[in-house]
Amino acid sequence: MTSVLLADDHPFMRTGVEAVLRGTRFDIVATAATGEEALAAVARHDPGVCIFDVRMPGLSGVEVLRKMRARGDRRPVMLLTAELEDAALIAAVRAEVDGIVMKAGAEDGLVACLEDITAGRRHVPAELLQRALDLSMEDKPRDPLAVLAPRERQIAEHVGSGMRNRDIAAALSMSEGTVKAYLHNMYQKLGIDNRTELALLTLGRGQVKSRR
Repeated sequence: MTSVLLADDHPFMRTGVEAVLRGTRFDIVATAATGEEALAAVARHDPGVCIFDVRMPGLSGVEVLRKMRARGDRRPVMLLTAELEDAALIAAVRAEVDGIVMKAGAEDGLVACLEDITAGRRHVPAELLQRALDLSMEDKPRDPLAVLAPRERQIAEHVGSGMRNRDIAAALSMSEGTVKAYLHNMYQKLGIDNRTELALLTLGRGQVKSRR
């Protein structure tokens, strides 16, 4: 069984999620009604995966996610929402959200999302990813990677194609630590926070090379 923390301020929604997960391998071990309660429950119960409503009293689900990532917590997090404003979407992507499920039709997509994110796959609707890409490209230079050196651009293209650090290191004949150092410098140059944003920038240029 995989332990689940569910945070949503609507009892009806919590009951609905519990009903959908009943009989699956996902076991709700704790619930919360506010963002602050959710953070405390993460520390207390150490769940395998978290489901956060985006809009909650106090801290929003996105803010809880950001606080978790800021302290190095990489466990899978799903956001459950009726709607997602642009600012919240960009903040969620920057915090490397693992999955997003819209409440309308959640009974059909909830378990599939949990299966994906606990297996290390991202589960975000394509239209939301496209919207995040479009938003990330606003107010950016025509070629946002123009500030990168040739080797950095190679690394960016590999990140855009989905390669992990160890695979990039092997492809470019360097150590994984060197790749991480390059990425850190690239984030600073580009004014971004993580590899997800780097991948979005690279994909937006339309020049990503296929992996061989």
